[in-house]
Amino acid sequence: MIRKIIKIDEEKCNGCGLCVNACHEGAIEMINGKAKLAREDYCDGLGDCLPLCPMNAITFEEREAPAYNEAAVLAAKQRKTPLPCGCPGTNSKSINRSPCTLSNLPHNESHLSQWPVQIKLVPVNAPYFENANLLVAADCTAYAYGNFHNEFIRKHITLIGCPKLDEVDYTDKLTAILKNNNIKSVTVVRMEVPCCGGIENAVKNALKESGKFIPWRVVTISTDGVIIE
Repeated sequence: MIRKIIKIDEEKCNGCGLCVNACHEGAIEMINGKAKLAREDYCDGLGDCLPLCPMNAITFEEREAPAYNEAAVLAAKQRKTPLPCGCPGTNSKSINRSPCTLSNLPHNESHLSQWPVQIKLVPVNAPYFENANLLVAADCTAYAYGNFHNEFIRKHITLIGCPKLDEVDYTDKLTAILKNNNIKSVTVVRMEVPCCGGIENAVKNALKESGKFIPWRVVTISTDGVIIE
């Protein structure tokens, strides 16, 4: 039958996995680092995945496709094994980064509550930014400071980056995030090494350009894993 169905441009897809979470029917899977419409008969054509794609890699098209099979979708959901926290399990090829699967599993000390975390990959208008305490951290800090999750990631929305390796100024992206969302506070965590000054300066410039008064602080970690500021 001819019907409306999503189309994923693999050239544009950055592999962030947000569309997998957004597709409640389980039609999309991550395969070899790219989002793919794995089950056409699971796609209801409503497009919940479209607005969350930061790369605009998902569109609608009308073409020959199997009819939406609601019964099969429901059966597939029932077959998934529940996780200890009560959330449904996921296909091994897919990525499910819900706050439950990240934070509430027994013996799991992670406090990460959203995905992706790379500054370059996060969508500017993601719903998790609303009323968020924002953490902007240099990549190395989580490895250098042992209690990073408990002291910094906990109850924060986390953005990470490395201005030296990414070779990019994060100011524009961070400014857009601050302007378009109600951010309650910003915490910058950087290493003591000079190259980390880039991430601190980007946040400072973004705060200025946003035109908002947002409480903020900078924490510096030594190469020995000690807070020095």
